[in-house]
Amino acid sequence: MRADVDRGGAPRGRGLRTAIKAPWCARSVQCGPVTEAGGVVVSNSNVENLPPHIIRLVYKEVTTLTADPPDGIKVFPNEEDLTDLQVTIEGPEGTPYAGGLFRMKLLLGKDFPASPPKGYFLTKIFHPNVGANGEICVNVLKRDWTAELGIRHVLLTIKCLLIHPNPESALNEEAGRLLLENYEEYAARARLLTEIHGGSGGPSARVPAGGATASSADPSAPASVGGPGGAEGPMAKKHAGERDKKLAAKKKTEKKRALRRL
Repeated sequence: MRADVDRGGAPRGRGLRTAIKAPWCARSVQCGPVTEAGGVVVSNSNVENLPPHIIRLVYKEVTTLTADPPDGIKVFPNEEDLTDLQVTIEGPEGTPYAGGLFRMKLLLGKDFPASPPKGYFLTKIFHPNVGANGEICVNVLKRDWTAELGIRHVLLTIKCLLIHPNPESALNEEAGRLLLENYEEYAARARLLTEIHGGSGGPSARVPAGGATASSADPSAPASVGGPGGAEGPMAKKHAGERDKKLAAKKKTEKKRALRRL
């Protein structure tokens, strides 16, 4: 059985094969089998498990995000699965990720929006809250999630995570430790991977799944040591101040110990 498509292009109904109207497809891209209604046939996806009204809500938000994305973020819906969103995020200025273009994906489960989507970076990145498999650890995708939060909010939160990493909930323990103890080393490692994997010659410069072309404001320009993502950026200044306080406290403690020995 195949679901119908309503006049607005959003899918309705359930079945083993769900037709999804895909206005985001580039004309030069073959999106797969096309139904009589002009949609793309989808099989074996979570779309089949979502109620019709949720499918319509997701379709509406995805269409809006594609046409009017947040600053520095682009959304490339998967023409064969509305619950698998491909996204690119430009590395924010003032961070070691500046100048990079990072691919990621959001997977909407069968219980969405009661349960949060799962986020993964497809571009290799050195970040405390990104695991070895690309899994993203952020509260909005876990305990802070509510059904009222939308996909746009999730994407903005993930972008903010590039500006303000949280070492307290690190999936990459080494990155979390360096962020707290040796920011310069952390920034250097993060910049290196950004230049290798997030630059114009890296994997992120390739066309995302679905055939759309991702672009950013000069993603090939690496951040220099003294540049936005270097030792003089806001993140560096913040952690430098924290490090200086720790060093001062350590020296004070050592001085007290020396006086006791006398």
